[in-house]
Amino acid sequence: MNKEHFVTEGIIGLAIYLIVTGLSYAGFSFFGGGRGGASPLPTDQEHFVVDPTAPKTESCPINGKMFSKAERDMWEKRRPLAVMIENHAESRPQSGLSSADVVYEAVAEGGIARFMGIFYCGIAQSTSLAPVRSARSHFLPWVLEYDALYNHVGGAGRCNDDTVDERAKALCQIDEYSIKDMDQFGISFPTCYRNYDRLDHPVATEHTMVCVTDKLYKLAAQRGWTNVDAKGISWDKSYTAWKFKDDAKESDRGASFSASFVAWEGYEKEYGVRWDYDRTTNTYKRYNGGQAHIDLETKQQLIASVVIVQFAKEIGPLDVHAHILYNTIGTGEGLLFQDGKTTKITWKKADRNKRTVFYDAAGKEVTLTRGQIWIELLPTGTEVLY
Repeated sequence: MNKEHFVTEGIIGLAIYLIVTGLSYAGFSFFGGGRGGASPLPTDQEHFVVDPTAPKTESCPINGKMFSKAERDMWEKRRPLAVMIENHAESRPQSGLSSADVVYEAVAEGGIARFMGIFYCGIAQSTSLAPVRSARSHFLPWVLEYDALYNHVGGAGRCNDDTVDERAKALCQIDEYSIKDMDQFGISFPTCYRNYDRLDHPVATEHTMVCVTDKLYKLAAQRGWTNVDAKGISWDKSYTAWKFKDDAKESDRGASFSASFVAWEGYEKEYGVRWDYDRTTNTYKRYNGGQAHIDLETKQQLIASVVIVQFAKEIGPLDVHAHILYNTIGTGEGLLFQDGKTTKITWKKADRNKRTVFYDAAGKEVTLTRGQIWIELLPTGTEVLY
């Protein structure tokens, strides 16, 4: 090989190396390997692993649960994430609900309940959430309580949709209320994607959407929504935390018992809910449609430290789509299940943006046991057996 051939082949080889390297870096960044983008998280959440031996010294402002300092360092650089997750019988088991700090449950339409998880402290480690579904108006006042990112797949009623009652136009209201919208229709793979093989049986397309927490946060940062918004205002500037306490001593806990209900009569088989209290762990185990409610990611039954039943007036059907609403602004009655005991309570929410606060019979704000909280919104007059 002469000198000219050697130089020529060297140049060609270097060019090939640079092209391959560039393509590898681009692919690595696109599919989540690189951090990229503006305002990255303080630690790459995708590769963060929770150390179960680390001291739990930090109280979550959402539900009072104790976490490690490393987990707090993660959540302090972001804001809560509210995600719509469906509960259609075909979509079960869901992914990610066990990582929520608070879960809200209410009927969407036709007696079928839908969940909205509030994710903040419990997702320092990247989490897949599924199946993500569409927005509904009566969940929006809860989103506003946290000034949260709102992840959903479309929703009921744009402003110019004459077929939807004005009160049920969730997509229109998201804009009107200046909610930090993370609609999947504006989010592509790999942040959100359809996984037709998530379950061990075929399901309709609407039951297949998966969104990933670390990628949602990276996208939010690119949009200027971290722990502060584009104007530098912290998400918790107007946030009111509930009051929290440690678990009651075992000797002070109630006996084991069950609480059960269904939002609409005749839907017990698929949408009946039961919570069984475990005195030893001081937690409530959830049953959904007569079956233990499992998180697909952990393969464990969902549990809560606190279950709140919130009764509210049901309005509708309102239009040709049979949209319904619940009046969650104002005041109403409810039940609190914690420490194996039942307390009759009242709830108050002064306006759309204010925090919902719960009070006992003496008018004193209740103190909640640290841990995951479930809020079950039921039509006023619904029978709860316990």
